[in-house]
Amino acid sequence: MSDRDRDDAARAEAERADRTYNDALTALDAAIIPPGDDQGPILPWPDAVLPPPGGLLKPWLRVIHRWLAPVFARQRTFDNHVVDAVEALAGHERATEFARFQTALIVFLQKITAFVESKDRLVAAAGATRFEQHEKMLNQLPDIQAQLAVLQRATQMLTRSVGSQQSAVGSARPLSTNLSNPSNLPDYQYVAFEDRFRGSDNEIREKLRPYVTLFAGAKDVLDIGCGRGEFLALLKTAGISALGVDANREMVATARERGLDVVESDALAYLESLADGSLGGLIASQVVEHLAPPYLVRLLATAYQKLRPGAPLVVETINPACWLAFFSSYIRDFTHAQPIHPETLQYLLQANGFGRVTLQYSQPVPEQMKMQPVDVAGLASLSASGDAQAGALAQMAHTLNANAAILNNLLFTHLDYAAIGYRS
Repeated sequence: MSDRDRDDAARAEAERADRTYNDALTALDAAIIPPGDDQGPILPWPDAVLPPPGGLLKPWLRVIHRWLAPVFARQRTFDNHVVDAVEALAGHERATEFARFQTALIVFLQKITAFVESKDRLVAAAGATRFEQHEKMLNQLPDIQAQLAVLQRATQMLTRSVGSQQSAVGSARPLSTNLSNPSNLPDYQYVAFEDRFRGSDNEIREKLRPYVTLFAGAKDVLDIGCGRGEFLALLKTAGISALGVDANREMVATARERGLDVVESDALAYLESLADGSLGGLIASQVVEHLAPPYLVRLLATAYQKLRPGAPLVVETINPACWLAFFSSYIRDFTHAQPIHPETLQYLLQANGFGRVTLQYSQPVPEQMKMQPVDVAGLASLSASGDAQAGALAQMAHTLNANAAILNNLLFTHLDYAAIGYRS
């Protein structure tokens, strides 16, 4: 049955209940016993006795009193019988009216129960319909939000294109097809993808903030794959001169709108154009997982040439040694080329001449997401008592905890890491 059919059936039932309720209410009104207006005849002396005579005429009146007293007594008895008869008749009529009222009241109560239940079902049906409509709207909300985010970025792109005298649609070039950007995803769509899945500007800035101290006192720092410019903004606040490079036109436009110095170019091409020893530091955050191995090796070798002696190199990426990071972050982004194990990236920096290479892990998995150990404190006391069964349980608990620790070290460690080295 469709929602409309359910609503029509509920309304029809409510209308029938309304009619029967109104009929029962009318019958109840007619059966209500009116207040007792007739209180029976008011006799001058319903129980009076003729008083004895007195005064000067007492002897004569006493004779009359003896003659009339029986008459008054009989009249009093008759009047009392009449009053009793009238009251009995009135009581019978009252009893009949009360029985009729009681019947009408029972019918009314039956009908009002059906009336209330029909109203409840009508309200419930309307509520269910509205709930289903709201649920459908809520289910559509993520789709609408994603589409609006892409539309917003596309609108920004077209606005910039029109402002620079370019054709609106034709200027929306895809990401470069070189080794650093193998995807053909339009720039504005990937920016919207980053907005949704990588995090807000504030979140990214807080994640990158610990790296600022590595560049203290440096100048001419290059941020490869700078994106929206979160780290460039941190360096600018710290008084460190820096420049960013990104192949995504919309990323570059967003960073420039924030007053940051950014170049639109392929990372390796721009790096090769610089003079040797011209950079005071280099960072590539969440970039190398997008690069094919030959491109990455060439990029690291070129970076070594362009950095000044002692200048730091920071290469941050997703930690694939943490299975949660791999399955929740790495494979979500289809533009990723391949994961890089921490020890592999550390080796690549060392192989290209960088010294003091260390691995710095970040974004630890929250404790509540890890496998929880079994509390063995109580079992240990039981085991010490010599209970064989308690001892077996304690041993099993220790084994489970050891296995949980192994799995936590594989599944739930740190989501990101950085290989940090220095130009020798």
